[in-house]
Amino acid sequence: MTEFLTRGDGLIWLIVLIGPLLLVQRRLHFELQAVFLLITRRPGLALGLFSLLFLPGVLIHETSHYLMARLLGVSTGRFSLLPQLLPNGKLQLGFVETAQSDFLRDALIGLAPLITGGVAIAFLGLDRLGLAPLAAAFSAADWPLFWDLLGGLPAQPDFWMWFYLAFAISTTMLPSESDRRAWLPLGLTLLGLLGLSLVAGAGPWMLENMAPWLNRGLRGLSAVFGISLGIHAVLWLPFRLLRELICRATGYRLSA
Repeated sequence: MTEFLTRGDGLIWLIVLIGPLLLVQRRLHFELQAVFLLITRRPGLALGLFSLLFLPGVLIHETSHYLMARLLGVSTGRFSLLPQLLPNGKLQLGFVETAQSDFLRDALIGLAPLITGGVAIAFLGLDRLGLAPLAAAFSAADWPLFWDLLGGLPAQPDFWMWFYLAFAISTTMLPSESDRRAWLPLGLTLLGLLGLSLVAGAGPWMLENMAPWLNRGLRGLSAVFGISLGIHAVLWLPFRLLRELICRATGYRLSA
């Protein structure tokens, strides 16, 4: 996947991928919850099954917050992997309490699940799921090889276990609204430092020495988002069809 992205700019690919990823992820979550509700006819049990499905990802997400906080010397409180429905109607799959600190440490604590989740998805996607040759074939527009490799993916050892883990981690790695609360002041600070650096004449040096490094990082993150988008897209249609079949068989209707 990373080789596929080398032709474009990392920031552009990131912008291109983030919107479809969020959309497909939201639609897949609806289909999963709808299927569980149609099967069980009990909202509480349906939410419980939905939460259990993502338990490996939730564990990594909350543990990442906890470990980053401890590493940065920020006090932690309660740690929970139990789902609960918030007053605003959103489902909280887990949480870890951390003391409020400066915006830099708060931002890093909020970013931790994306870092660990991104590393895990890159490893699972490119190594365990064998997507690296597939991405190379796509990049070279070698369509016979691409479809041949795609058809052979499920035959790899423990493919479905790695696929499930990649799905559970990728769907829970994105920072929540509370995780992002310190990003705005950090972003404004970085923009201010960038402006001062440009005024001081450091622009050419930054463009030559820092821009390639930053672009490689953005390409890597784009590759992770691309893998996540592919996994969610592959699952969305079957679960949508399953929901429609259950609705026709039972006479119940659910809509987003």
